[in-house]
Amino acid sequence: MFDEMPGWHLVVIGDRKTPADYHLDHGTYVSPEHQEEIDKELSDLIGWNCIQRRNFGFLVALEMGAEMVAVVDDDNIPLAGWGTDVMAGRPVEANVFSTSLPAFDAIGATNYPHLWHRGYPLQLLPQRDYSQRSRQVVTPDVQADFWNGDPDIDAICRMQFAPDCTFDDEVFPLTSDTITPFDSQNTFITSSWLEHYFLFPGVGRMDDIWAAYYLQGKGASVVFGRASVIQERNPHDLIIDMKLEYVGYENNLAIVSEVAADPDALFRFLPEQTVAAFARYRTHF
Repeated sequence: MFDEMPGWHLVVIGDRKTPADYHLDHGTYVSPEHQEEIDKELSDLIGWNCIQRRNFGFLVALEMGAEMVAVVDDDNIPLAGWGTDVMAGRPVEANVFSTSLPAFDAIGATNYPHLWHRGYPLQLLPQRDYSQRSRQVVTPDVQADFWNGDPDIDAICRMQFAPDCTFDDEVFPLTSDTITPFDSQNTFITSSWLEHYFLFPGVGRMDDIWAAYYLQGKGASVVFGRASVIQERNPHDLIIDMKLEYVGYENNLAIVSEVAADPDALFRFLPEQTVAAFARYRTHF
């Protein structure tokens, strides 16, 4: 699995529900106690039993001097060659899509044009247009790889289509000249951008999506890579997922419209404690 990937050092961030006897044969396990030693105030602001604990992984990677960080969900199974051809941080020829809309949806540019990425503003779905495409050399700061199997779509899309995907490798890499949602599910980030990449607690299932919007507002560029994992999705209640996504359904269009010009505009959509958590995180840089 990921602890056997050559050239990578696995870091696992524990939580209160992690078994007390959990250990790694290869890699680094960061226990809840160790996380509180790193920053008790940040730990309290993030809270427990939530995926945003992985922010401590970024701080551990920073301490290790990592040049590149890969963020991976625990229900993703790596395909052969995972992590061996990272495009982030180097020039790569990609399909570049142009759009007059305030946001770009990468999934719609694939062989599943009826689907859309979690966090894409729903109001824009009928207007998606992929007719303006060119081949260009780009140097991305972030590489968001796709996922065969159960893709990262929102609850509304999943309830309607329940897809099992095999994405066509030929459409990748792809990117856009417009802000775009990307997740923290199978994503490579150059470490120089970690200061501005924070998975926001307190905003439901928009934690990584709004992190992506903020990072791009700060100037980071992203390229989408071919599927390098298969997701065998952990059990989810889609109604609960939909409720946790509602804050995005309500605000994503306004956010993409504002953050591209002023990334700090995002803060007015965040709870006060979330803003405080981000401020505390940034004291480590």
